[in-house]
Amino acid sequence: MISVEHLSIEFSSRPIMDDITFLINPRDRIALVGKNGAGKTTLLRLLAGVETPTSGRISKMGDLTIGYLPQVMMHVDGKTLREDVMSVIARRSDGLEDASLQDGASAYSLEAGISGEEARFIAEMDRTIIGLGFDRKDFDRPCSEFSGGWRMRIELAKILLQHPDLLLLDEPTNHLDIESIQWLEDFLKTNASALVLVSHDRAFLDNVTTRTIEITLGRIYDYNVPYSQFKVLRQERHEQQVRAYQNQQKMIQETEEFIERFRYKATKAVQVQSRIKQLEKLERLEVDIEDNSRLSLRFPPAPRSGDFPIIAEDMRKDFGDHMVFQNATFTIRRGEKVAFVGKNGEGKTTLVRCIMGQLDHMGTLKIGHNIKIGYFAQNQAALLDGELTVFQTIDNVAVGDIRTQIRNILGAFMFGGEASEKKVKVLSGGERSRLAMIRLLLEPCNLLILDEPTNHLDMQSKDVLKAALKEFNGTVICVSHDRDFLDGLVDKVYEFGGGKVREHLGGIYDFLRNKRIHSLQELERNTDEAMRRKGDEAKGEITSSKLDYAAQKAAAAARRKKEKQIAEVEVAIAKLEQEQQELEALLAKVEYQSTENFQRYDHIKHEIEKRLYEWEILSEEA
Repeated sequence: MISVEHLSIEFSSRPIMDDITFLINPRDRIALVGKNGAGKTTLLRLLAGVETPTSGRISKMGDLTIGYLPQVMMHVDGKTLREDVMSVIARRSDGLEDASLQDGASAYSLEAGISGEEARFIAEMDRTIIGLGFDRKDFDRPCSEFSGGWRMRIELAKILLQHPDLLLLDEPTNHLDIESIQWLEDFLKTNASALVLVSHDRAFLDNVTTRTIEITLGRIYDYNVPYSQFKVLRQERHEQQVRAYQNQQKMIQETEEFIERFRYKATKAVQVQSRIKQLEKLERLEVDIEDNSRLSLRFPPAPRSGDFPIIAEDMRKDFGDHMVFQNATFTIRRGEKVAFVGKNGEGKTTLVRCIMGQLDHMGTLKIGHNIKIGYFAQNQAALLDGELTVFQTIDNVAVGDIRTQIRNILGAFMFGGEASEKKVKVLSGGERSRLAMIRLLLEPCNLLILDEPTNHLDMQSKDVLKAALKEFNGTVICVSHDRDFLDGLVDKVYEFGGGKVREHLGGIYDFLRNKRIHSLQELERNTDEAMRRKGDEAKGEITSSKLDYAAQKAAAAARRKKEKQIAEVEVAIAKLEQEQQELEALLAKVEYQSTENFQRYDHIKHEIEKRLYEWEILSEEA
């Protein structure tokens, strides 16, 4: 589909990528990974044709269609949600007309074909818009009324409905809730052709992609495995590179010492010149030797609080005539780590602001004895002092032994070296958010409330934050859609939806497994049938039997896909269970009871649980 050959790109004479070569094949599901600033977004823009390389070339199939979703888009106002998304049907109808004319189709069959395409598109449009979190009442709202995050969903819907040959998605989950992310996963797995994806959502990458390309130090490393397996292989490669780099550095040092020692001895002149030429011809190895993945960030001990930091009884919150939630009754105990999840706009942040005392409410909300709250809001970055440096911002709040680790902590959050001396006012929005998070983590508190804390963190930084939260001996409330981040962190989930707040005991995957999250699929089926009837009424020339046959054919094809996916999952489960049994037999022997083996056993057990959940979902869909 696409051939990238000897591609290089520079910005202001600074090389970003050098001599990159790889292929994108049909059905490839590629995760594009690397540190912030490595060039992931730049490579997507090159593939989309938005930018041109400094040298090299990108060759594409002549009829290749590409759908590109950038992180930031320009939006055009003046249309409703329905009108904006319906504009896609014109392009699809034009394509159908061109294809039919080439095949010599009659005018009647062409008209019938376009009418049938339009009816099917309307049903598909309904499923897509609702799947991405919109309500039916939103369909006729002007696009200008939606926030930036919802406008991004509209653009994503338009791209998905065009069914391009290649999808290029840059952080598509940043503005999606858990249900919408799961819908997008299912869509991409069953409908997308080829895909190149940039995301910091580990679970999303593992569920959607099968190949991983890492960009580091201007080069790429291509792995034909999903992200989790890539991490293992990448660590092995990194260790080999570090050893090779260290050996070369040792050789260079010894050679330079020899040259310096015998430079002015005539008897060694030939050998000295030989060593000098050897160094000149030497291809210097580069390696990213900074690796803070094992950095352990610890909170200051939490001051002891009362047994019940938060008690809510029959809480209700309205904005004018709009009821956000009602009858919210729950208790959060000291030391619990809980998640607030649900669709955007269902009241998660509203309840957090009530807890913070920023909003009034009806009902009872009791804040426990000696509670000291640390709060990370989505606009927290705007509250930082722009005249302070990054280092000063953290140094001003750090206490005790943690002050000796400030530079290591800053490095783990991508503020290493000279970046720690930058003034806050020159930082990007994402950098400010990361800095605000570090600052919060170092302030003594016993109730942490985090509202979407991972939106601007890469995977390494998220791992550092998650490890710190797991060790924190206080209470945590986390509003997040990042399943991987919540997995193993929270032990209770509060679901917001339909004006209610429901309590679910257990972790995030327990919640997802128990809930099954099939309300959206059921709604899609009802919507599909309703739009099919509407299409029949609007287009009398299309008979119900034709649409029924098309629907049955599509359903059969979808069922076959699901059955194939079920078989693949069953094979994976059997393999994991066999590995689990073998490891259990080893762990029965004292000499094999190592920390590494126990960690491996826990990992396998967790993977089996995730695969069983996937099997249940696929089985019900089939």
